[in-house]
Amino acid sequence: MTDITPAGTTASDAPLLEVRDLAISFRTTHGEVRAVENASFTLRRGATLAIVGESGSGKSTTAMACIGLLPGNGKVTAGSILFEGQELVGLAESKMRSIRGRAIGLVPQDPMSNLNPVTKIGTQVAETLLVHGMATKANVKQKVIEVLSAAGLPDAGERAKQYPHEFSGGMRQRALIAIGLACQPRLLIADEPTSALDVTVQRTILDQIDTMTDQLGTSVLLITHDLGLAAERASDLVVMHRGRVVETGPAQQLLNDPQHPYTQSLVRAAPSVAAVRLRPGAYNDDPAKRAKLAEAVFAEHESGKTVAPANIVEIRDLTKVYKRRGSSEDFYAAKNVTLDVPRGQTVAIVGESGSGKTTTARMLLKLIEPTSGTMTFDGMDVATLDKAQLNDFRQRVQPIFQDPYSSLNPMFTIERIVEEPLNAYKRGSKKERAARVRELMDQVALPQNALRRYPSELSGGQRQRVAIARALALKPELLVCDEPVSALDVLVQAQILKLLGDLQAELGLSYLFISHDLAVVRLISDYVCVMKDGELVEAATSEEVFQNARHPYTRRLLASIPGNELRIEGGIAS
Repeated sequence: MTDITPAGTTASDAPLLEVRDLAISFRTTHGEVRAVENASFTLRRGATLAIVGESGSGKSTTAMACIGLLPGNGKVTAGSILFEGQELVGLAESKMRSIRGRAIGLVPQDPMSNLNPVTKIGTQVAETLLVHGMATKANVKQKVIEVLSAAGLPDAGERAKQYPHEFSGGMRQRALIAIGLACQPRLLIADEPTSALDVTVQRTILDQIDTMTDQLGTSVLLITHDLGLAAERASDLVVMHRGRVVETGPAQQLLNDPQHPYTQSLVRAAPSVAAVRLRPGAYNDDPAKRAKLAEAVFAEHESGKTVAPANIVEIRDLTKVYKRRGSSEDFYAAKNVTLDVPRGQTVAIVGESGSGKTTTARMLLKLIEPTSGTMTFDGMDVATLDKAQLNDFRQRVQPIFQDPYSSLNPMFTIERIVEEPLNAYKRGSKKERAARVRELMDQVALPQNALRRYPSELSGGQRQRVAIARALALKPELLVCDEPVSALDVLVQAQILKLLGDLQAELGLSYLFISHDLAVVRLISDYVCVMKDGELVEAATSEEVFQNARHPYTRRLLASIPGNELRIEGGIAS
């Protein structure tokens, strides 16, 4: 073990983790790819350090190198990783196993792919405890209950007997936290631990990590693309871009006075930070006009009346009921939902998973049938459309789905994907369809040479642009956007939101925008509907919701936005 303690200091004063001039490469069929170059940073004992950057920046690769979990084609080609003074680069795997889990814990990103679906949660926790000698066969069951309880899982004894699919997303993430901290490590690597979770669940999970690490004295290396979340939870930030560390510093200082152009772009684009500085209509050339049109929306909402005569969609008392298996009680996925979508405006429906927002959107798209209530589109009763009217409706109302990875056929070229709606509805000649596809590529700012490529050859943001182009192919009047940016990095997210705003201004589109992220909603919506447990609990203009939220649930959602209490100085915030 190398002694890195400076003269005049004790071992406890020395950094827990030191990364110096780290370089990581991957072997590919096209040759060697350098994923990380000359990365350096230091993590103090008991502190939280966040590495931020978009996908492909090298942040997760750097973290996995620290725990010896690079893929088989990856290797550290230069540099040093010192943990408690011990060099980890080149350490024998047998010795690395004694450190991994016991001294350095890991909370990975996706609980569905990182928990064994055919093994009970308790068994998975027990394996970690037994392997590292933290429990014996005689007391392991009790230790499992203690670990799961410490991670915030209620009724831990019963939960230990369940499988991952029987847990909610937040509960699965708690199980991963339990496994990561089961051996009371000195360092916890949390790799995007809450990126797939609702904002309130996200805050709960992060609070739980903070509580447990404080109690154990554990240092945290937090990997995230959310600058607001990082600045709220970490004392120091490391910003990575294209495999290099471009800026480091104390969190608040870096937010207030970012030096590198990439960091400046992150600060400008981050919705969690933008939520305190941008105003509705920020992406429209005429925000005053948009505000004027939105003023009347949901006027006299509590009495059930509206004064918006130009609504493209009107929903009244919409209800969807499901029968519970093995129970006489019904489950209300949506209950008496009433809202309007004014023509040319954006209505956002926000709420946690299970709030009923996607159910409402799917009923409007006629993907599921409502139990009761009415929906009209352009004055027509959606429930009574005949075959010809339904055919017309499906061309005028188009969806944009959440995941650009799964919503595009991987076997189709981009050209075929975008052209598919035109073929399905027999729009124009072959030559006219080809011209329309090229026009759509220009509208969503994609190069023409992408037409011959496949989805796997595009980035996430490019794939979502393809999904938007496909949705626009038939020149619809209403787009139903179901979490269209939640799977994207912050910079790409900002680009897609700007694109949607520009297209709305250019084409006069109306949007029903489904999201759990109020910070994103702030950037694009004219007015907001908040749903909880299937019911609409608040509806008002975007400005009113963000400045004067009335319902306690809405205020709780707002309070849970990462970085919502941060204030940016130096002219970045308005």
